[in-house]
Amino acid sequence: MNPRRVVNAAISAVLIGAAAMRGPAVFADAAQPVVKVGVTRGTHAEIMNEVRRVATARGLDIDVVTFDSGAQIDAALAAHRIDAASFEDGPAFEASRKKHGYPLYEVATTVTLPMALYSRQLTSLAQIRRGASVVIPDDREGMARALVLLQNYTLLTFDDRAGLHATLRDVTGNRLNLTLRALPRNRLVTALNAATIVVMDRESAQRAGLYPARDSIGIEDARSPYAGVLAVREAERGEPWVAQLVSAYHSNDVAHFILTRYQDSVRRPW
Repeated sequence: MNPRRVVNAAISAVLIGAAAMRGPAVFADAAQPVVKVGVTRGTHAEIMNEVRRVATARGLDIDVVTFDSGAQIDAALAAHRIDAASFEDGPAFEASRKKHGYPLYEVATTVTLPMALYSRQLTSLAQIRRGASVVIPDDREGMARALVLLQNYTLLTFDDRAGLHATLRDVTGNRLNLTLRALPRNRLVTALNAATIVVMDRESAQRAGLYPARDSIGIEDARSPYAGVLAVREAERGEPWVAQLVSAYHSNDVAHFILTRYQDSVRRPW
């Protein structure tokens, strides 16, 4: 055999082998990333598992990372330990972002876990009488959220300048002269024994076996300013996987899951 042909054949074999070795590496670099989404246990985890099912069918791999405490999740997202977070409402997210300086960005709404009005004395708000007693949460966010809900039902008004930071001191109108009292969230259920109305978040009510859609006499709208948010790092908000994640969350399949699983006690603002 011609020596030159032998050398050329050997060189060709090396080049082909090298190209074959490079092929998978190039493919791996271009592969779709596995997106880690941080959630709290319970509702958010259940919904995100359904989102994962939809996203997987569309070519996006999601790893649902469950945390025991929501306080850990924004920090984990900012530190690149996860890629997205779905566990808190809009005002709480803004407060966390500003307090810690986290470079995070809200890309979509998720679900509203509605605050609602509960009563063991009334079966509808039409039965309320002057001087009725109303108990609300005493923490800052819970109080403001309860006052917004009571204003939406025209039971009282408060100074518009207070916005989502309203307190009892900001109440400017109380047409039925309601007696307003603030208590810690762990005492709200007990207050149902004496108060005419107790305004409770979904988690507090659920501990007593109460569900907003079934047991309340007034419920927060799905498009509440306290709707939950899906957050990512600000630098990555334009990445293709972000749009894919939002699309999977806002899909008809997930909407159907939320409605059938929670019977409107979890509400979707999209």
